[in-house]
Amino acid sequence: MTTRPLGNTGLQFTTIGIGTWAIGGGDWSYGWGDQDAREGIAGIRRGVELGVNWIDTAAIYGDGASEELVGKALAEIPATDRPMVATKCGRIMRDDGTVFGRLKKESVVAECEASLRRLGVDRIDLYQIHWPDPDADIEEGWTAMAGLKEAGKVREIGVSNHDVAQMKRLEAIHPPASLQPPYSMINREVEDEALPFCGARGIGVICYSPMGKGLLTGGFTKERAAALAGNDHRSRDPKFQSPQLEINLALVDAIRPVADAHRRPLAQLSLAWVLRRPEVTGAIVGVRNAQQIEQTAGAAGWELSSDEIATIDAALRDRETRLAELGDAAQGRV
Repeated sequence: MTTRPLGNTGLQFTTIGIGTWAIGGGDWSYGWGDQDAREGIAGIRRGVELGVNWIDTAAIYGDGASEELVGKALAEIPATDRPMVATKCGRIMRDDGTVFGRLKKESVVAECEASLRRLGVDRIDLYQIHWPDPDADIEEGWTAMAGLKEAGKVREIGVSNHDVAQMKRLEAIHPPASLQPPYSMINREVEDEALPFCGARGIGVICYSPMGKGLLTGGFTKERAAALAGNDHRSRDPKFQSPQLEINLALVDAIRPVADAHRRPLAQLSLAWVLRRPEVTGAIVGVRNAQQIEQTAGAAGWELSSDEIATIDAALRDRETRLAELGDAAQGRV
């Protein structure tokens, strides 16, 4: 499978990474509904068989449930074939399943130790601050992360969901190895500042939700969106509700011929579009079962032509025009 360097770290990541947000289950405010544990483990193992060499997880995903499943999968994979593991700290779950941020040194160190135990590894390959929350504490949390690297608990340290100003604040302490932002056809905020900044600084970029949480896979309909379970956070996401839903589904219909011309699943087109950016190291794809990774792994190495990118750009401009006509309220901005 195609690999790209993770910034200046010397690590080579496959352009597709195994995402485990959803396998954490639905018993928290950002869950994805119920999950079969064995199916999740099978999906991870199948991804590794297909050549994916890294897994992304986080302590908050199901309050440790995702990391535990990753640990079980790693234990079933021969040591010589085991993928690298990226996980995150700084999000704490309350008893009611809601989440808050904590980046105090003691908490970061304790979270790292707990993640090492759940994953069953001696060292985390990429450890990341999940969110810059509280913003005032990011330097303290980052200093603790640098200490963990020096102690050999983690190999590299990066950030997720940070903006350029926040990354500049952290550079004075230790250069970030990577940024993990949301990036897809329907979430392009990082294109203006974050991606050029990371490219210029040699910071790797591993994107999450590159398929728009499933909206860009071609498998969503109005009926499926309406049937999302209450413990699936997408049921509360404006992108999955009218009037945005219809606009997003129209985008999918407009770009589908590009995928059809190659006889590829539409999900692979969404990934190839994200990977067209030279700053992007890899795209994280959700793996809840083996069939999902079999659908998406083939996107690695697919280079879109200039005409295909132009077709997609035209469809995206049309989407933006239709969204603008809705106003801020309908887009969930107020």
